[in-house]
Amino acid sequence: MLGRLFTEQFAFSKGDSVVVIGLGRFGSSVAQSLMRLGHDVMGIDRDAEPVQEWADLLTHAVQADSTNVNVIRQMGVADFAHAIVGIGTDLAASLMTIMALTELGIKDIWVKAMTAEHGQIAQRIGAHHVVYPEADMGERVAHLITGRMMDFIEFDDGFAIAKIHAPVPTHNRTLTESGVRETFGVTVVGIKRAKEDFQHATPSSRVLPGDLLIVSGPTRNIQAFAGSTKDR
Repeated sequence: MLGRLFTEQFAFSKGDSVVVIGLGRFGSSVAQSLMRLGHDVMGIDRDAEPVQEWADLLTHAVQADSTNVNVIRQMGVADFAHAIVGIGTDLAASLMTIMALTELGIKDIWVKAMTAEHGQIAQRIGAHHVVYPEADMGERVAHLITGRMMDFIEFDDGFAIAKIHAPVPTHNRTLTESGVRETFGVTVVGIKRAKEDFQHATPSSRVLPGDLLIVSGPTRNIQAFAGSTKDR
């Protein structure tokens, strides 16, 4: 699930080449998800065991020292459009790998960070994007446990997309009538009704009890909207 959550943040074009460095639980999950999405993926790890495990599942899997710029240059890493550094507990190896990728001129470097300090240093030395998968997953699970949201993705700027049960204020009203955007500051993107196809929402879309809504907007606004129970 961590891998799927992480790949949902990407804006990669289909078929882009991606190098995933660190084939632990996180890195291998991301690599597998990227393969399913149609990307060419090279996996790199300094240990032989994960490389052997993923050799037949990725486009390429190589045992190598990713902190050595000459080694990864010889492997053709400079030709990849995107790099993901999934090295977890070895902070030095993570940062040295980022520096090596930066030296190769990789234009899009994503880094898994365990702490805020790790993430801050990673960005200072060349990482373009930093994710905190454990923290992101904790936030996601917390929302799901409350029962208010069926799925939830939050982006770095406090903007989120969620799938929720239609709150009481929207029942048996069109979106114009319920004034969702004006009252709650969120946008209903789509509506899914039982035994019917998903439909993109318009101001005239009518919401019924039991409908599922895809909504977007500031995280706090979505939380308030999802938990609203008072009829207007």
